[in-house]
Amino acid sequence: MKSQDIRAKFLEFFRSKTHQIVPSAPMVMKNDPTLMFINSGMAPFKEYFLGNGTPKNNRIADTQKCLRVSGKHNDLEEVGYDTYHHTMFEMLGNWSFGDYFKKEAIAWAWELLTEVYGIDKDILYVTVFEGSDEDSLKLDQEAYDLWKEIIPEERILMGNKADNFWEMGSQGPCGPCSEIHVDIRSAEEKAKVPGAQLVNMDHPQVVEIWNLVFMQYNRKADKSLEKLPAQHVDTGMGFERLCMVLQNVTSNYDTDVFTPIIREIETITHTEYGNDEKVDVAIRVIADHVRAVSFSIADGQLPSNNTAGYVIRRILRRAVRYGFTFLHKKEPFIYRLVEVLDKKMGNAFPELKEQKQLIQNVIKEEEASFLRTLDQGLVLLDRVMKNVKGTEVSGKKVFELKDTYGFPEDLTKLILKENDLTYNHDEFNKLLEEQKGKGREATAIQTDDWVTIIEDEDEEFVGYDTLEVDVKLVKYRKIETKKEGIQYQLVFNLTPFYPEGGGQVGDKGYLQTQDNDIVYIIDTKKENNLIVHIAKTLPKKLEATFKAVVDEKQRNRTAANHTATHLLHQALREVLGTHVEQKGSAVHSKYLRFDFSHFSKMTKEELRDVESFVNARIEGKLPLIEKRNQPLAAAKAEGAIGLFGEKYGDTVRSIRFGQSIELCGGTHVENTADIWHFKIKSEGAVAAGIRRIEGITYDATKEFYFENNRAYYEIKDALNNPKDAVKAVADLKDENAKLKKQIESLLKDKAKNLKTDLKNELEDINGVQFLAKKVDLDQNGIKNLAFELGGELKNLFLFFATATENKVMLTCYISKELVAARGYDAGKVVRELGKLIHGGGGGQAFFATAGGKNPGGIPKAIERVREYVK
Repeated sequence: MKSQDIRAKFLEFFRSKTHQIVPSAPMVMKNDPTLMFINSGMAPFKEYFLGNGTPKNNRIADTQKCLRVSGKHNDLEEVGYDTYHHTMFEMLGNWSFGDYFKKEAIAWAWELLTEVYGIDKDILYVTVFEGSDEDSLKLDQEAYDLWKEIIPEERILMGNKADNFWEMGSQGPCGPCSEIHVDIRSAEEKAKVPGAQLVNMDHPQVVEIWNLVFMQYNRKADKSLEKLPAQHVDTGMGFERLCMVLQNVTSNYDTDVFTPIIREIETITHTEYGNDEKVDVAIRVIADHVRAVSFSIADGQLPSNNTAGYVIRRILRRAVRYGFTFLHKKEPFIYRLVEVLDKKMGNAFPELKEQKQLIQNVIKEEEASFLRTLDQGLVLLDRVMKNVKGTEVSGKKVFELKDTYGFPEDLTKLILKENDLTYNHDEFNKLLEEQKGKGREATAIQTDDWVTIIEDEDEEFVGYDTLEVDVKLVKYRKIETKKEGIQYQLVFNLTPFYPEGGGQVGDKGYLQTQDNDIVYIIDTKKENNLIVHIAKTLPKKLEATFKAVVDEKQRNRTAANHTATHLLHQALREVLGTHVEQKGSAVHSKYLRFDFSHFSKMTKEELRDVESFVNARIEGKLPLIEKRNQPLAAAKAEGAIGLFGEKYGDTVRSIRFGQSIELCGGTHVENTADIWHFKIKSEGAVAAGIRRIEGITYDATKEFYFENNRAYYEIKDALNNPKDAVKAVADLKDENAKLKKQIESLLKDKAKNLKTDLKNELEDINGVQFLAKKVDLDQNGIKNLAFELGGELKNLFLFFATATENKVMLTCYISKELVAARGYDAGKVVRELGKLIHGGGGGQAFFATAGGKNPGGIPKAIERVREYVK
């Protein structure tokens, strides 16, 4: 059975059981600070389990893209070495929100596996929760009895808390689960060891295929359990493992989910899968990782140096490294696999097809960048190996290569081993753990339970229509982080505060009671469909009625910037072409940032045209036309453009200004005239095929022009108020250029004369022509002088110092022959002696410089440099 048919049969089966089939949510997590990526099928539905939202249908089924590479669920290091772990995987799932429970979930799971898919009943085992003394929970007797009606008791196994009690996190909904395991070993192997003994023992052919989670409890901050008001079902079946079983193979990578990618890797790299374990691991790593990276980019997460973007970069670099080391690929090639991936999965996940060109461009550029890093790292590692004393490299050096230069530890280990060297693992691991510890401390958050003040199921947002409203506190909780200290999250029955989302920052403002108790709201966020207001203090009277007031000035500035991004998007599509798509945005009160797809740097003319286009719409005084709760299909039929990587419901909010129509939940001006003026501050590259514009509007634009105007008149005044200030500056530049040429000529003459004098001052120390001296030349003159002398003498060691009013420079030149023969290092010399001038620097082994601010250290530096020669 083909993978496409397996996926289709699952969805059709649950459609027949009156489940609503929903599309996969984007893999990049939105509105949940506890997760960077969706790591399980239930993550998109957390708000329903938490009671913060109501699903349109109590029965849902889907196939969800998941990524497990960070936090509690981290399978990255296993990927490639075994045949059943993945970074990105599909999770087939069916859900019941307060509707059916264990009886139906168990019966339908068995029916689908054994009757629809035709899996042999005799190769299936199930586990049930055995209970936990720690939580005062007994055996899940209900699940056991239901399974007993279906499967022989010897195939029902007891599972402990670690395996058979599923928890969303340290707090929140949780409950017992029943796992279904499959034994696909040969008959001979089964005769030797019963499958029951291998369940949950990490055997590659005795694996969990489906997990049925029964949400019954809520885990509180003190670790106690309380019963949920409604019981839910949350199931997850690994699509890749299911394909392995139904296609009668013993590895996920032998299914048609992966074989087309593997065949393409073999073709590109001239290797063969199945002959060499190291090559096989590399091919599996690349086949897996290209899926994770491609889907992440398709869902809006580009590789970067920050948080989620760093995770994606790390996955891709792991793939590049395995290709570089074991498949001997020294040029980009992984991007070529996207075509095969699109053919295989593009129909099920159309975002892959829509973003294919972008995905290829980004991966290719990232590959090329990291290959350059690897080349640089190899040079640095070679230098480390040459200077090592004995056979062990310090762990600090290996950590420095990884942390500073991005050179992977395991690649360092491999190369050291090839050169009969090792490194201090304990020292490396200590430094690594210290770094991780700092990161954990900075991000660790301690969260108390919610304290309910009044019962109110629905939190209403009224911030589109008013910035001030009377509210009641529904619930609050205390949170604490190392960075921010103690804060409080407040939830009201209604709120005018816009929560951070869609690129727009959250509102700030304050709460006020009749007796003038004021609490400042420092930020507003959305977490699992709940609008959360962050404050440093709690109100004195929690049951009071509060006047909630949004900071009007900040809101107006932010609204102007948000509306400007819509007009900017329209302008870019008009000026550059309809290939332009929004790839991200940041809307603050002081500026806006807009990322978009485009293949080249924008010209001055294009930037001017875009700016003029936006300002023409501002001058046109276009009114806001807002449609709330509009059917998605109707909005798209009107031409509304959606946000890249966003998931929309059945009804949406559309925002129109003239011909600009976008789906948007943000706040906007009532009329484009309120923006006042739009100004582009910068345009540049973010990634391959992605450009970024930063701009300003409203007060910031007024301030920009005011400062420019002030600077202009100051320049005119400094130039004695010429009629044509531009021409006066140009004339000044020309005159300055002529004078610089004259000075350069004079300095060259001075250097020539100095060269003769310096040659006469050279001192022979152990066969080295040595000179240390303070000279009166600019840095360029010193460099030229050093290289000219070096061209004439092959055993030269020069050390020059210069001092001006505000800068001291040390320069060291050592003939390459001396570097090779005696191990001298100019970089080490200037780094150490640079401390004497209160500075630092570096460079290459034969030429290096250091800068500082203390001319008093020059005599000491000139005196001490002799120690490096003797």
